[in-house]
Amino acid sequence: MALLIAVLTLVLLVSASTSPAIALSLNHYEKTCPDVESIVAKAVERATMKDKTVPAALLRMHFHDCFIRGCDASVLLYSKGNNKAEKDGPANLSLHGFYVIENAKKEVEAACPGVVSCADILAFAARDAVVLSGGPTWELPKGRKDGRTSKASETIQLPAPTFNISQLQQSFSQRGLSMDDLVALSGGHTIGFSHCSSFQNRIRNFNATHDIDPTMHPSFAASLRNVCPIKNKAKNAGATMDPSSTAFDNTYFKLILQGKTLFSSDQALLTNPKTKGLVYKFASSKQSFEKAFVNSMIKMSSLNGGQEIRKDCRVVN
Repeated sequence: MALLIAVLTLVLLVSASTSPAIALSLNHYEKTCPDVESIVAKAVERATMKDKTVPAALLRMHFHDCFIRGCDASVLLYSKGNNKAEKDGPANLSLHGFYVIENAKKEVEAACPGVVSCADILAFAARDAVVLSGGPTWELPKGRKDGRTSKASETIQLPAPTFNISQLQQSFSQRGLSMDDLVALSGGHTIGFSHCSSFQNRIRNFNATHDIDPTMHPSFAASLRNVCPIKNKAKNAGATMDPSSTAFDNTYFKLILQGKTLFSSDQALLTNPKTKGLVYKFASSKQSFEKAFVNSMIKMSSLNGGQEIRKDCRVVN
């Protein structure tokens, strides 16, 4: 994510804390911190100028935050004592760009102390990441609170890159997200990078009869096998989500139709009539995809169950 979701199985039910219990509003900071969005946008832009992978990292971070306990910035908390936090769970070990949010928070605190939540800052940053990548912008409801709980064990709730369509549907529906949202939000895979471990299952020992996933284009599979050789120990080995990996466009959906996406969960979108129809629709119309993506992002980012406004995004008050 870009939504590069790299986890195991979804077995735990999402708690009630992921319901939108806190009323959000477009003018939440109008009087208390009117410049907050421009402060965050500038921080994201500065970081992106130095590192082109920042937008995909921030978008993915926001997804991973929202899918555990709602969008409460629990993914930003550091492990403490015997408690292993979300960011140190297996699914989140490849997340990066935390410093961007921490720097933005410091600047916001200097302008408006104790007013803006880390959860809102992360939501703003994810939106800004899309814009900086050439994607659409949108008005973002504000007023999220930060959570006090972060457990690495709960990251098993994240949808995995190996998921089939029924597993994906279950994961999204438990968060109040529809099949339409599933396909639109999967489009976040248009930017970013994935490590070999997230798609290794498709290019070797796929099943008893096929070494390579037969839904994957043969030449594409061969290129991935070269990138991810069996004996390769390089931690950073992997592939970009699509050739235009820093541009937010609808190429991802075109690649699904060509059998040239990385994850089983990407290709799974063609195994259901509803999601297949949406893949074709978004592949043929960038405008349709962007409109759907914006609607689904607003819906997803409105899940919140936090309790406080952290002074430091890394620790609870």
